[in-house]
Amino acid sequence: MHTSSAPLAAVRHRSGAGLWFLIVSGTLWGTGGLTGSLLGRHTGLSPVAVAGYRLAVGGILIVAFLALTGRRPPRGRAAWTRIAVFGVLAGLYQVCYFGAVSLTSVSLATLVTIGAAPLLVLGAEAVAGQRRVDRRTAGTCALAVAGLVLLVGLPAGGFGALAVLSSALLALVSAAGFAAITLVGARPVPGLDELAGTGYGFTLGGLLVAALAAGTVGLGFPPGPAALGLLVALGTGPTAVAYLLYFRGLRTVRPGTAALLALLEPLVGAVLAALLLGDRLGPVGLLGAALLGTAVVLAARSPVAPA
Repeated sequence: MHTSSAPLAAVRHRSGAGLWFLIVSGTLWGTGGLTGSLLGRHTGLSPVAVAGYRLAVGGILIVAFLALTGRRPPRGRAAWTRIAVFGVLAGLYQVCYFGAVSLTSVSLATLVTIGAAPLLVLGAEAVAGQRRVDRRTAGTCALAVAGLVLLVGLPAGGFGALAVLSSALLALVSAAGFAAITLVGARPVPGLDELAGTGYGFTLGGLLVAALAAGTVGLGFPPGPAALGLLVALGTGPTAVAYLLYFRGLRTVRPGTAALLALLEPLVGAVLAALLLGDRLGPVGLLGAALLGTAVVLAARSPVAPA
């Protein structure tokens, strides 16, 4: 009896650690919106340029750490294929999200992107036979979507049908990009750990987004101490550390559960905006925050992933 329970206890311990990695990751992502907004206001950079800088700085910081600790670059086609996939997907969902925002509003882009991502991951798991969507999971998703609608609000009128449709499609592509990077990140590649995969992948993704921004909205800004401090802060906590923890958590937690826990991002972001920027949630927003928080708790208490 003792020998049979030991492996199960080890699985539960690893899964518990993975859940905490994901919770901290989602919390750090929630600080990214505030930090990126402050950077944009201070420098006049467009959201796409901020996204490019965010990915590039986060990736470069990790690569610099790897170099300083004597780690050699990954070797082999499989490792560099995964790095390229990470870079393209990260750049894709950043660009598509801000493209959706530019066509309509932040509320519509956030609602579709963040609301659809866990549904896409859970759907992919169900199709692959990796997870059965039971009543508990369906209820958690419904609660999360309802909370998200109440928290971020529905988009205001005044947008044409074509703009709304185009924005929703771009947001859906952004959600698919995040869902894909979640599913891909859950499958390890020999010789490539989270540090190298995130560092080199995000450096590539940042350069791709930066190249797009340079040819359209521009990348220049006055490099003062405040701007550089905000840029490093954005590239460190909400990017390098958050994604490292997210990919580490995917080792032991199901991708669908991880995507649901990523809903901490809009929840933490709304709370920080209320506390630091004076934004008022109102009764509806508070109800949405409560529902979203409940969904996150239910997701965290879901059964552990199989070893």
